[in-house]
Amino acid sequence: MMAGKTTEPLYVTSELVVQDKYVPDARVVLFEGDTIQLLAQMPNGAVDLVITSPPYNLGKSYETRTTIEQYLAGQEQVLGQMIDKLADTGSVCWQVGNFVQDGEVFPLDIYYYPIFKRFGMKLRNRIVWHFGHGLHASKRFSGRYETLLWFTKTDNYTFNLDDVRVPSKYPGKRHFKGPNIGKPSGNPKGKNPSDIWQLMAEEWETCMWDIPNVKSNHPEKTEHPCQFPVELVERCVLAMTNPDDTVFDPYGGVGTSIVGALRHGRRAVASEQDPDFCRIARERIDEWQAGSLKVRPLGKPVHQPSGREKVSQVPDEWQHSEQARLLERKAK
Repeated sequence: MMAGKTTEPLYVTSELVVQDKYVPDARVVLFEGDTIQLLAQMPNGAVDLVITSPPYNLGKSYETRTTIEQYLAGQEQVLGQMIDKLADTGSVCWQVGNFVQDGEVFPLDIYYYPIFKRFGMKLRNRIVWHFGHGLHASKRFSGRYETLLWFTKTDNYTFNLDDVRVPSKYPGKRHFKGPNIGKPSGNPKGKNPSDIWQLMAEEWETCMWDIPNVKSNHPEKTEHPCQFPVELVERCVLAMTNPDDTVFDPYGGVGTSIVGALRHGRRAVASEQDPDFCRIARERIDEWQAGSLKVRPLGKPVHQPSGREKVSQVPDEWQHSEQARLLERKAK
């Protein structure tokens, strides 16, 4: 059933109705179609957080691969309408990687920045999302990070620091001079994780969000080729929205932003053109409600091999290779 063809909800569970077009105060809206069409249904100021990973001009079934200039022009049209829908206290989290053309890298966060500025948005943080695994390059270093641009519409924006604090590395540290000499110098609720997050307290010091990307052995993996993890959404939802606020994903994919919003009592609105991805998103919503959805726990440490696993050992055929010598040197 295509979106907009009926007044009945597209998908119903025993408790949660997933609307197929925008309905004020709906818990979930999943629109199957172009995001411009959905934006036309929404009133201004209806959204508290936009979080998404936009298409990178990769030539999906509904895309026509274009030049970087044409790609950005199309995105600017979407952004102009999307920002109108953002509440004055709202935020945009725009997660992007690189556009690669003929072997040349175009860092999309740099190209997007002036577009957001033309719409009056204010950049609060440029967040680095680091992941340990991905495609290997042969003519440049393999890419292992993407960036998340956090913009706000005004200076009066929602930011719940206490909801995303992390344990202090040295909680026993005390003031050594001044009026508070001898008193603990930190915050009993934990420390501000700085402008780039990680999962564990000691990892915050490296200034990266070290969250695994969704590959074949990730519990959230679906058939989506560029799926980002629920954990990435959850951190932004907790910090930048309040319960019952509305989270909007203009490129909904397989419903990751919807799941991240629902898990923390927020409303979710998303659009997606691919009918297969919409089907998977509905299945994931159903699984979440049934308590069977597999999600990597928020804050779970990234696995580090001990060196005893067979896959982490140098093969016998490589024992005298440069890689073996490098590993031996590292062990010392």
